[in-house]
Amino acid sequence: MGAGTTAPIGVGIGLAAVARPAYITSGRALDLGGHRSIEELRARTTAVLDTAYAAGVRYLDAARSYGRAEEFLAGWLAAHPEIDDVVIGSKWGYRYVGGWQLDVPVHEVKDHSLAAFTEQLAETAALLGPRLAIYHVHSATLDTGVLDDTALHRALAALRDRGVRVGVSTSGPGQPEAVLKALDVEVDGAPLFTSIQATWNLLEQSVGPALAEAAARGALVIVKEGVANGRLTPGASDTPPRVVEIAERLGVPLDQLALGAALAQPWAWSVLSGGVTPAQVESNAAAAAVQLPEDVLAELGELAEDPKTYWSARASRAWS
Repeated sequence: MGAGTTAPIGVGIGLAAVARPAYITSGRALDLGGHRSIEELRARTTAVLDTAYAAGVRYLDAARSYGRAEEFLAGWLAAHPEIDDVVIGSKWGYRYVGGWQLDVPVHEVKDHSLAAFTEQLAETAALLGPRLAIYHVHSATLDTGVLDDTALHRALAALRDRGVRVGVSTSGPGQPEAVLKALDVEVDGAPLFTSIQATWNLLEQSVGPALAEAAARGALVIVKEGVANGRLTPGASDTPPRVVEIAERLGVPLDQLALGAALAQPWAWSVLSGGVTPAQVESNAAAAAVQLPEDVLAELGELAEDPKTYWSARASRAWS
């Protein structure tokens, strides 16, 4: 289900916030409390995956830097050998260095070198084996050189040629430029990066035209951070009042409005839930049934913040 996977898959589940003790999502003190040991988060990840699958979620997303996400996911897959209809994606390029602590100064370190790819692919393969369908460069940006490294591209192409779809994830105000540059990378006359995972939400819509171009060229487009790291969830303290007003007027929970807007984009292949409780995952998955009229989508299009302002605020969010 790698390179040939193209049919839209709707809501997916990302394990960034559930498979490690600290992350930047709002509300973790309420959602997790002090229950953050390895075994407690393993059990929580299992519950989240069980709920997601029961709700129809079929894209499951991990990364080497998401604590023990790949390990927890591999354990869940092993416990359910009957499940053969999910698409598994992961990412390389960051190492988790948080030591399962909350208050360390650094939780993950970026390394986009060929050596890092070789090392992390082996680690991913040991856990996910032939179930791995999509492998992304984690947070590819213009300044790391990952989009210019021809030796690395050759190694990635070898993975592509074995049937794993190769892609990039992006972050920061330079997302549009990174996406378009990635789309132009070819090895042996064929596109290298045919899956794009990018941050798009009602508050950060700047990458939309680049994602439309990616889809037009045949790439899968996966939306991450669709609820803006918790800013677009019910009860959040930093939600813009206007989006709250729109959700209340429509009678739609805020998270479902946000994810429903992402799902309504014609270029979206999957939109990730980052829920860490079964209730959150159920609500996120229900966004698949939200139908937003064109006039509402146009109104929601006016909510976008300046990208530099958005990303500066995101960078200042504390790990908790």
